[in-house]
Amino acid sequence: MARGGQGLARVAVVVRAGAAPLWWCGVFAAGVGVLPAGLTGRRIGVLAGAALFLVAAAVVALYGRRRYTALAGGAARAGKHDVLQDRAVTVRAWRRGHRWWLLLAFVAALGSSFAVPATAGMLLAGCGTGLRLKAAWLGRRERAANALLWVRVDWLGRYGGRPAGKAVKAYRSTGVAAGDAAPGGARRRTETYV
Repeated sequence: MARGGQGLARVAVVVRAGAAPLWWCGVFAAGVGVLPAGLTGRRIGVLAGAALFLVAAAVVALYGRRRYTALAGGAARAGKHDVLQDRAVTVRAWRRGHRWWLLLAFVAALGSSFAVPATAGMLLAGCGTGLRLKAAWLGRRERAANALLWVRVDWLGRYGGRPAGKAVKAYRSTGVAAGDAAPGGARRRTETYV
């Protein structure tokens, strides 16, 4: 980065990056996990899984909102020498950094189905849903403030994904037309912002 510029990744994109892998791992694990009757039986497993899905989605969606709000409130304007990371690069970095954790969680969810069918898979899917809800909440904040939130890439940690972790000191902001991701971290539709 020339002249003191920093590499910046979108906060909402980092949050949203884990939503799809967790959701699909969870759905697949729950689908396969419903096949064995398990120790508790399918009905109890599915009901427990549904409850865990709702709890996980709520906890993940709400966890850390105060920290995100504080960092967003103190966001400084990004400098002209800062480099905005593409959405695809941010997502790829997160998924690469977490691939072994995702695989381990998937295997554990499948293995636990022999005790309580589908429960752990639905828990994973709930975590993915919670991340999607948190990214949507960030998107609403970005639209209301008319500014996108960015975090320094070197503060994201070894695995590329702690946008509100202890290492993060502050966010930076840009206008809503910056970068290739819309508010909330979704792919930008070319007709939305001109």
